[in-house]
Amino acid sequence: MLAVLIFVLGSGIGVGLYFLTKSPLEIPLVNTIVEKDTSSEIAAYSPLTGLELDNPSLATAPSFCVQIPNGLDGARPQVGLSDAGVIFEAIAEAGITRFAAIFQNPTSSVIGPIRSLRIYYLNWDVPFDCTVVHAGGAENALRALASGGYRDLTENYTYMWRGSSSNSALTRLWNNLFTSSNYLLEFNKNYNSPASNIQGFARLTPDESTKSRIDDLATNPLDIDTATADSVQTLTPKVTQISLAFGSYSGFNPTYVYNSTTNTYDRSYSGDPHLAYSCPDGVGEVTPELSCGDPAQLSPSVVIAMVVNETKDSDGVHEKIDNIGSGKAYIFQNGTVIEGTWEKPSREAQITFKNSAGEPVSLAPGQTWLSAIPTYGSISYE
Repeated sequence: MLAVLIFVLGSGIGVGLYFLTKSPLEIPLVNTIVEKDTSSEIAAYSPLTGLELDNPSLATAPSFCVQIPNGLDGARPQVGLSDAGVIFEAIAEAGITRFAAIFQNPTSSVIGPIRSLRIYYLNWDVPFDCTVVHAGGAENALRALASGGYRDLTENYTYMWRGSSSNSALTRLWNNLFTSSNYLLEFNKNYNSPASNIQGFARLTPDESTKSRIDDLATNPLDIDTATADSVQTLTPKVTQISLAFGSYSGFNPTYVYNSTTNTYDRSYSGDPHLAYSCPDGVGEVTPELSCGDPAQLSPSVVIAMVVNETKDSDGVHEKIDNIGSGKAYIFQNGTVIEGTWEKPSREAQITFKNSAGEPVSLAPGQTWLSAIPTYGSISYE
């Protein structure tokens, strides 16, 4: 029996004919898959995380900046933080830190707890063209929010709910105000805000980032004559542990350990993992501890420590953080550290990062965690 087998080379250039006179059962298996020509397709990346998107339209989906507490009075474990693309961390008051967590295309059915806004968090929020989600705030922050005409969702029981704390084992106290991905999207739809124009950070593509990993560099060193500025900046010693101190309260000073398996940084406090719940879609208005299973350790892809000038605000209670301007920055990604600077010329402008040579730094894709460390704090790594 005459059988004809046509095979196509992966490059799409050569075509050959292979004639056999053997039985079909004797014909050896040959890979005849024709690869799809994707040369005309352009990859779309998230402006928030730098990760590749399945659908380019997701790049303009609405974004949300949620103010999330970090106190020892029941705020931990938080809910939905692993779903955030970017997280800013700074002292809110009395040495206690708080987060501004930026979400786009969130999937978590519970996000929170939600607490009050500070002016410096608003400064970070604005470039992400987000709906600012909070529960009240400092007077100067609320005035700036209103006068700037920014999208504002404050404590509202149409789009938020309070979880039960009747169980004596739960210690959330007033840290029990939550929202959901569906509620946030519904709010934006009802207020005719269906899209966001995010000013993201400069990012490496996933491919470029992989080639910049410290373990890859160890076996495939870059050619210094042909390397780009972004690749040269990764030629630094391996960093396996990071310690950040906002002040003297150890309960708010995080440490990170580089996880070479996941190429992320496992986050902890005093040796205990910093945990967060991830609630699957569809669980509804619930108390996370009772409905969302066990929390998991947070582990961002990029950790950035920004040195800031910080003093007590004029009200004697809140902090005054100078986050419009410039300062030192330490960028940890792919198992390396880049010592450089951060620059933010205005509330509307996004932060840019530069290395010690003054060249722009592109961040690895994935969740990015930025900590505003006061000049009286400390940053160490090894």
